[in-house]
Amino acid sequence: METMVKAVFFDFYETLCFHRHSLLENLERIAERYGVGVNWERCDTALESLFAGTSAPDPTTHYSLLESLMTVMRRECEFIRELGVQEHVEQIAWELLQSGHYLFAANSATLYDDAIPTLQHLRDAGFKLAIVSNWDTPLDPLTERLGIADYFDTIVASHDVRVRSEKPDPHIFNCALAAVGVSAEEVVHVGDTYEADIVGAENVGIRPILLDRDGTQAGRWNETIQSLNELPQLLVLH
Repeated sequence: METMVKAVFFDFYETLCFHRHSLLENLERIAERYGVGVNWERCDTALESLFAGTSAPDPTTHYSLLESLMTVMRRECEFIRELGVQEHVEQIAWELLQSGHYLFAANSATLYDDAIPTLQHLRDAGFKLAIVSNWDTPLDPLTERLGIADYFDTIVASHDVRVRSEKPDPHIFNCALAAVGVSAEEVVHVGDTYEADIVGAENVGIRPILLDRDGTQAGRWNETIQSLNELPQLLVLH
């Protein structure tokens, strides 16, 4: 007999929320203001370097939030220089950070249209809900500004000093399980990143569901949805 699902865990970025403006859109606007040229032909290589690995310090080390931000700032300076910009690099990087980093630019955070209806549906149906996110700043204030904090029984972020664990590491999932008070077999985890969300959840015995909004991960996982609107029905039918 199958164990009944009692809780649904969600990834945050590109599952519930996305940036209103892309990094490149922000850089283009800032570069125009400073009158500097950008070599956009180097863009793919520069972005690959910027996003190689995590953009924040290893959560298991005892970095402060300020040190975490400094790491992001240094990486953005390297990214800007790789695009051929030589003047005002640190100042441009600082403006880029302010225009896109959720700690400063709360208005850049935008919920997907299917987020609140799905959360409301699941909450009304009696499911416990949680966020399990690789996130380098405090996440609770952002969810409060977005108006979704009250839907969740707990919000677990990787760089929280009480967690210090990043998906796919099991500890971050175990923190969420303990906070919600459910077993792994009673949980579904929904996320858009195969390694972090699918492999990570499966390794601790949580049933993973892959969210593939743009249809680029077809055939990668047996339970895949393209919209959160599909989730309630999938939970009923399983």
